[in-house]
Amino acid sequence: MLLQILEIILAAGVLVIALYLLLLELQYRRRLGNKLVATVGHWHLQVKDPQHYVLLGEMDLVNRTQRLEIMVPEIGAEVVLLSDGSLEGVTWQARVIPNHPDEPARADGYWFGYIVKIGKRTQVKIQVDIQGPDLSQLKTAWVKVHYLTYGPAGRIPKTRHVVVPLQFPEPQDSRNWRSTPNSEVLPIRTHLLTELDDPIQIVQRYVSPHAKPGDIVTIGETPIAIMQGRFRHPSEIQPGWVAKRLCYLFLPTSSLATACGMQSLIDIVGPVRVLAAFFIGAIAKVFGRRGVFYQLAGEQARLIDDVTGTLPPYDQFIVLGPDHPQQVVEAIQRETGLAAAIVDVNDLGAVKVLAATPDASIPLLNQALAKNPAGNANEQTPVVLIRPQPPLTPAP
Repeated sequence: MLLQILEIILAAGVLVIALYLLLLELQYRRRLGNKLVATVGHWHLQVKDPQHYVLLGEMDLVNRTQRLEIMVPEIGAEVVLLSDGSLEGVTWQARVIPNHPDEPARADGYWFGYIVKIGKRTQVKIQVDIQGPDLSQLKTAWVKVHYLTYGPAGRIPKTRHVVVPLQFPEPQDSRNWRSTPNSEVLPIRTHLLTELDDPIQIVQRYVSPHAKPGDIVTIGETPIAIMQGRFRHPSEIQPGWVAKRLCYLFLPTSSLATACGMQSLIDIVGPVRVLAAFFIGAIAKVFGRRGVFYQLAGEQARLIDDVTGTLPPYDQFIVLGPDHPQQVVEAIQRETGLAAAIVDVNDLGAVKVLAATPDASIPLLNQALAKNPAGNANEQTPVVLIRPQPPLTPAP
């Protein structure tokens, strides 16, 4: 009897310990990592003279971690410049200046460890001095803000990538109208679109000077995603078991054929859905049905662009598909009066309309965009204006 009682006590003790460990694990998973993030902020360029530019940015560090304070003991910035010409002789120097609401910056420029309290934010100023013999050909500054977060999850380095355009074409630079059987199309050149831009403002700035009532404005799905900040550097992605194994089973040309590309999809829809889509798609392929995986895995499976999938500097990133594209086109029409569509077009004549306002004819879009007037290289014409034309009637 005594032995049975001891066994019951031992079993109860093991059960209590197991339950405690389970609760501890659940509590840990609920608080995995930290959610302190850097915002893209506001940036502007000061041209001191043709040999001296100053790029100024103001970014917020926001603590979105529930019930945890997060420290920022280190922060720094580096810059990659992109130009139409040589960068020989061009130099840059970046300064990070704290702009805390409760503590002044040090005169020596030292970044002292700062605690961002729960639900609070602090501000950081970035100043980039660029000097060189001729800076007129500079097009873009890719600023990498590296910051270290420190808290219960440990020491976690993070990077906020900010792409800042330095050149802006004039609307009248776009004048190359092209004829199609049922429309006239105008590829519209813009500056390098970034997360600092808004689709409505882009249409107002570059398209409205050319547009007439009845025109349709189309924007590529990748530029829309970039303006929404939907791009990730592979260094920020940690491929899991599923991504590392499934990626080998896709064609090399697929954006899902790398572990980071596949993990980007998994992070959106989850590993269970991706695995189920793969197994069902494999079975369907045996019976002659292709494309089932992409139907089941969701629209993002087709829209993800892996590294090298778009123009610099985004060729270093994985670009996701746009978020809520229908809401975007409706907002464009509401603010500009133009019919609008978000499209995915390639040089093989494939046109996929992700979203369109009701007055944008899908057959017309397919016909007008079949030759991909926006291009897939470095044309920097992500917007195309379509002007419908009545079909020619044969002479009697």
